[in-house]
Amino acid sequence: MAKRRPKSVAKAAPASDVSQRLRRALGKRTKAELVDSLVECADEDHKLLRRLAARFGLEAAPKELVAETRRAIADATDFDPREINRNFDYDNEAYGEVKRNLSRLVELGQLRTAMELALELMGQGSYQVEMSDEGMMTEDVEECLGVVVNSLSKCDLPAKDVVAWCEKMNRADRVQFICREALQALRNHVESRR
Repeated sequence: MAKRRPKSVAKAAPASDVSQRLRRALGKRTKAELVDSLVECADEDHKLLRRLAARFGLEAAPKELVAETRRAIADATDFDPREINRNFDYDNEAYGEVKRNLSRLVELGQLRTAMELALELMGQGSYQVEMSDEGMMTEDVEECLGVVVNSLSKCDLPAKDVVAWCEKMNRADRVQFICREALQALRNHVESRR
């Protein structure tokens, strides 16, 4: 029995055509309508919210920043279990948000909170690296953690607290190579100050 051939599919309009029509339609709206629409879309789409926050430099209170960072860690380290042992896609924009938020927490004097979040990132990020084929996100994880490691090398926290954190970080690292040298250097630096 012969298979049916599909009827020719209508060609989709090029993205630039759609963008042009959207630009014209948006140009006819009031500023308030545009703001409401953009906020509504951002509420429904975390990636869009993240991009807008980065673009417009939105500042959040520390408590809100912690929640946003936890959400970004979850987004950044998420993967489809069906993709294990493959080079799966990951959300590097979310890693960018984690890095910005950790930097902001440090600037706000919330170093201990940043340390807690770094531990969470180490656990979830190293698991993502472990489940991937080549661990392409390793550098992203290390860049985020580097913010906290570098801050700890300049802080006045008790050395025992910093050493204990380094040990927890090493235990949380499922692949046993993420920030290994940086954590050892931090530990050596802090212990030499005693």
